[in-house]
Amino acid sequence: MKGYYPVLLDASGGQIVAGLPVFQVRSWLTGNRLVSIPFATLCDPLVTTKDEMAQLLRTALDLYRRSSSSYVEVRTLKASSLVEGCGLSKVSFFKNHCLNLAPGADEVFKSFHKNSIKAMIARAVKSGVSLRIGDNEHDLKEFYRLHSLTRKRLGLPCHPYRFLQLLWRQFHPAGKLSLLLAKKDRAHVAGIILLKFKDRVAFEFGASDDAHFNIGANQFLLWKAIEQAIEEGYKLFDFGRTSPSNDGLMTFKKRWGTEVRDIPHFYFPLDKTQTPQNEGSLGYRMMHKLCEITPRNMQKVIGEFCYRHLG
Repeated sequence: MKGYYPVLLDASGGQIVAGLPVFQVRSWLTGNRLVSIPFATLCDPLVTTKDEMAQLLRTALDLYRRSSSSYVEVRTLKASSLVEGCGLSKVSFFKNHCLNLAPGADEVFKSFHKNSIKAMIARAVKSGVSLRIGDNEHDLKEFYRLHSLTRKRLGLPCHPYRFLQLLWRQFHPAGKLSLLLAKKDRAHVAGIILLKFKDRVAFEFGASDDAHFNIGANQFLLWKAIEQAIEEGYKLFDFGRTSPSNDGLMTFKKRWGTEVRDIPHFYFPLDKTQTPQNEGSLGYRMMHKLCEITPRNMQKVIGEFCYRHLG
């Protein structure tokens, strides 16, 4: 994507033993910065010791100075203890909801909220909602149609189609990306995209048709995704990153029996204007209003513009 330039920093002496993928984000609107990595919920550095982390950060900070960047941002989860004490400032703003799959499907299902989740899954089944596993780019385009409807309803910019297309072409053939679609009366009414790595399945994108919003198709798809993850031997189902100021989404994810964790972000240097934006910020509210009033046929243009600067 224009404005994003990948760099791999390694702590090696001839042999790569640790790494930190970062992108140089160049934007006249939101400024130049180094991010590990844009658009990702988290990006734990590939390190096992503080010495490796310190060496990687020295290289990152040298690049920061040479690239005229305004700051460095590293998004972590498990590796946060190895980043602490390395000269970066820690900000714990975003939350992560994660569901433990080890107990098995029956026990996991029992942990769901009775009315908001279980009853809605039952409603979808009673309404005749069925599952389709996406297996081609025609299915991806159908998901994107639903995705554009959802982003319009939420007042958010729509991801460029080629962004999802590149994810599909890179990860679906390797079995690391799944697309699930919900059908009712031969029409697709909802869809989700999952990414898979090691013992974790991550719910990355969700979309639905407003006209069928209350039949439980979203809950139905998520339950099918969780069932599939358990059958395939995964241990964790990750509901992604959430702003704590988004009460509705925080509550929805909590009702799946999830554990809530901080997602620490580390910055150099720390400046109050660099902390993660939330739904109450001026920038977010302006973007929301713009997307809300923009006609649907202009969504693509707005999305292309916004995502050049948001990472």
